[in-house]
Amino acid sequence: MILGHRLSELCGHGPSLETDIALTNISLDLFGQVRNYFQYAAELDGNGTTEDTIAFLRKEREYYNVVLVEQPNENFAHVIVRQYLFDAYHQLLLSELMISKDQRIVAIATKSIKESKYHKRFSSEWVKRLGAGTEVSHGKMQEAVTHLYPFAEEFFKVSAVEAEMEKQDIGPDSSLLKDKFYEEVQTVFDEANLTVADLKPRVVKGKEGMHSEHMGFVLNELQYMQRAYPDMKW
Repeated sequence: MILGHRLSELCGHGPSLETDIALTNISLDLFGQVRNYFQYAAELDGNGTTEDTIAFLRKEREYYNVVLVEQPNENFAHVIVRQYLFDAYHQLLLSELMISKDQRIVAIATKSIKESKYHKRFSSEWVKRLGAGTEVSHGKMQEAVTHLYPFAEEFFKVSAVEAEMEKQDIGPDSSLLKDKFYEEVQTVFDEANLTVADLKPRVVKGKEGMHSEHMGFVLNELQYMQRAYPDMKW
């Protein structure tokens, strides 16, 4: 959801009309996917919980997303590197969720992975195009990789919820996806002439509700309408 919101900020600001539309469509795909999860979560919770209360009415420390997706749209290079790192992990995760013990999650993952494959193809092709492009595009991509790549390690820090889901055969052990993720990313970055050898992982705890300074600004915009007009309906 947070990444979908970040991409929605780019609507009308893409470097070309085709790319602008592509990024907007990816944003809509992510919102659609997360809506399926939130609808299921609301059903399981009961007590008047809805997809809207889960999406819009939690406090900052009650969101458990990785810090990577909060990072701002500094420029197109940052957008693409952030997107590719997420897409590379997301497709691996969805592949595992397709064999979950929970059939509702299997159905969501099976539908979502079709979209995820397009997302990864789009972002990986742009990584290669810009990384192996002009001196200017390469420099901007390397700067984006240097800043964003260290956040990727958080994908593989298993939270208490993820550990419980693994125990019940509902979700995978994210740490087992680590080698596949880094091998794939390294292959793409090699083709793009992008270097990650000296980059050390950042110590971040977004999965524990401890976010970057950017998260408050994201939520201020994301939650404004629901908080200004409680229980509003479209």
